[in-house]
Amino acid sequence: MDQNKVPVRGDIHVLIVGDPGLGKSQLLQAAAAVSPRGIYVCGNATTKAGLTVAVVKDPMTNDYAFEAGAMVLADNGLCCIDEFDKMTSEHQALLEAMEQQCVSIAKAGLVASLSSRTSVLAAANPVGGHY
Repeated sequence: MDQNKVPVRGDIHVLIVGDPGLGKSQLLQAAAAVSPRGIYVCGNATTKAGLTVAVVKDPMTNDYAFEAGAMVLADNGLCCIDEFDKMTSEHQALLEAMEQQCVSIAKAGLVASLSSRTSVLAAANPVGGHY
């Protein structure tokens, strides 16, 4: 335990930026298929709860329960997010999950912190559609 040693993060996040039609989506889908716990989501079709955690009500018991999102499901794996540039306000939901490697939630009387030790591989188009 050297005090001068710089801590090394185990999970590296990568953003791929390229022109439309270069095959970024196919690269992400292939990476998710190869990874043991790989999850592929499209950024323009997902919500904040779909990326992190949602609280749902069970119709049978009327109790509240957690429903894991992509970052929690990909714990110790790879979370591939396509169309990262088309996500509206979901970027802030990813900050805690990417930096602290956990997702905290406090809704409907439930308080929890779920692990999201995952690497994020995201793909986006450049501003204006081309370089």
